[in-house]
Amino acid sequence: MKQKLVKKIAILSVLFNVLFAFSQQNNLEVDLTNTVAKIQPTMYGVFFEDINFAADGGLYAEMIKNRSFEFDNPFMGWIQPNSDRHSFNENSGIASAVNYTGNPTNKNYIRVKVSNDKGYELINEGFRGMGIKKDAAYSLYISASKKSGDIKTINIQFIDKSGAVLGETKIVLTSSDWKDYTSQLVATKTEAKAQIKITFEGTGEIDLDMISLFPVDTWKGRKNGLRKDLVQLLYDMNPGFLRFPGGCIVEGRTLEQRYQWKKTVGPVEDRENLINRWNTEFSHKLTPDYFQSFGLGFFEYFLLSEDLGAEALPILSCGMACQFNTGELVPMEELDPYIQDALDLIEFANGSIDTPWGKIRNSMGHPKPFNLKYIGVGNEQWGPDYIERYKVFAKAIKDKYPTMIIVSGSGPFPEGDYFEYGWEELKKLQAEIVDEHYYKPPQWFRDNASRYDAYDRKGPKIFAGEYAAQSVAIASPLNKNNWECALSEAAFMTGLERNAEVVHLTSYAPLMAHEEGWQWTPDMIWFNNLESYGTANYQVQKMYATNKGTDLLSITLDGKPVTGQSNLYATAAKDSDKKELIIKLVNTSNNIQNVTVNLFGKRVNSKGTISVLTSDSLTDVNSFETPNLISPKESIFKLKGKKAVVDLEANSFVILKFKLI
Repeated sequence: MKQKLVKKIAILSVLFNVLFAFSQQNNLEVDLTNTVAKIQPTMYGVFFEDINFAADGGLYAEMIKNRSFEFDNPFMGWIQPNSDRHSFNENSGIASAVNYTGNPTNKNYIRVKVSNDKGYELINEGFRGMGIKKDAAYSLYISASKKSGDIKTINIQFIDKSGAVLGETKIVLTSSDWKDYTSQLVATKTEAKAQIKITFEGTGEIDLDMISLFPVDTWKGRKNGLRKDLVQLLYDMNPGFLRFPGGCIVEGRTLEQRYQWKKTVGPVEDRENLINRWNTEFSHKLTPDYFQSFGLGFFEYFLLSEDLGAEALPILSCGMACQFNTGELVPMEELDPYIQDALDLIEFANGSIDTPWGKIRNSMGHPKPFNLKYIGVGNEQWGPDYIERYKVFAKAIKDKYPTMIIVSGSGPFPEGDYFEYGWEELKKLQAEIVDEHYYKPPQWFRDNASRYDAYDRKGPKIFAGEYAAQSVAIASPLNKNNWECALSEAAFMTGLERNAEVVHLTSYAPLMAHEEGWQWTPDMIWFNNLESYGTANYQVQKMYATNKGTDLLSITLDGKPVTGQSNLYATAAKDSDKKELIIKLVNTSNNIQNVTVNLFGKRVNSKGTISVLTSDSLTDVNSFETPNLISPKESIFKLKGKKAVVDLEANSFVILKFKLI
């Protein structure tokens, strides 16, 4: 009897919760005639940093690791399985590093001595292997010089872990001088962990440098270009801007290791390698083989921005190394070269081909200016030293380029002494845009949807330059790109959009991560050597960026902005170009919520669309196995008169769209 009673109570409790959920009537109002503010085309963009093997081994499609033997250990990434350094005359051969004399950027090449016909091999392991696809073609480049003997041919093969050949080609040597040779391999099988094996026909000595391999099928088919699937994910987001090259990568652990844009333009073979500052930053994921070849340099970043239809937003060193590392400072009296770098960058991007740096851009194949409008001074610096340097940069840039929009920074945290000091000083300086960063728990994002409601409308505009909900803790290797994090960001972003008058740019960070080479989690896009996918966070960002509209409209609940009342968040906009009404609704409760949106002022088509992003569990994630587990589902939606009546699923993000009449 007692068990039956308990069962009845449980059933009644469930029914009560269902009825209660449906009884929560949320009546929202949208005034289609009341444009609150213009939404900037730059509202939603992407932030790229070379962390997590995002450039070499990722977006930059080069497949050979340490292709010109410039790492601190010239043979890192290379294997000589049949050689013995101590007694190479008794084996098949040996390769040794040789220093160029008088070449500051390309310092090393190797000299291979093939002693006999026992099969000397030189193998490159790639970036955690090489991803090759059956029947796909790959372009090979080798710079070589015959020194002595009768080595006639270099054989190049794709191999798998067992040594089986998966495609091959050969190069016939024709000169004792340095000469560039090219060929092509076609893969006979799809393999995520392929390697390249190099063998030789004949004996003697040969010098090798710049051994490079790219897929033929790159983004837009560009020779030695970018990985097609990764750029496609960015393109599909329709970003308003591309911020590069970082992030802490801008600053370097020391000033010597900072990012110097001038070393990343011009011929690829003349770009000096640099150890990546993330290689041993975190003990949970050491990657001592993480270097920057700068094949993806500032020219390529500008070109990518152009391809994406996005404004370029370069960030430059302000003469301060990362304050979480050495915090090394350039003395104020020695700051001029850093300022000149900023001025020269603007000339490189925008100058005529008759200017020194415009001429270099032209020589790289882009005579037209890139029309750069924004430039950032420093990444995440704080304190009086930053403000002192920012003043000098801002004056020099504005004196020469008065229309250039300068982005400043408020430090690494969204509150506290560093943040308050930075904001106070930047307001005094009438800064144009201030970059804010926040890596916080999901609850913080839900609680801070009204963060910008009280910001001074006449003060600096906001660049929410780096943000991501942390499921465990900031920089924890256990962080996941789960649905709770993405949903919380969706709720927070209603506050960004609702404050479009003051918030002009926003971007999630970090952007990309290699499945095996990551240092930081969470990340928006994950990839391995063959595949890639957008996380739940990516889907949220994409839905916002492709549905931002041009004019912010008022949407209220009981006369107030919808900022979390009953776990409901909302924003409304119209797109004047597409003649559309766009309503974004976020339900962060565990129950279905009934929402009625009353439309006033203008007529809209009664039939529109509804896009729903949700998942069964807040811990759900997209993955290589289920890349579309959390992805938007679109269907037809009909108005009831001048009302949009919708039952928001528990823990869901919804976009309603209607054509304006």
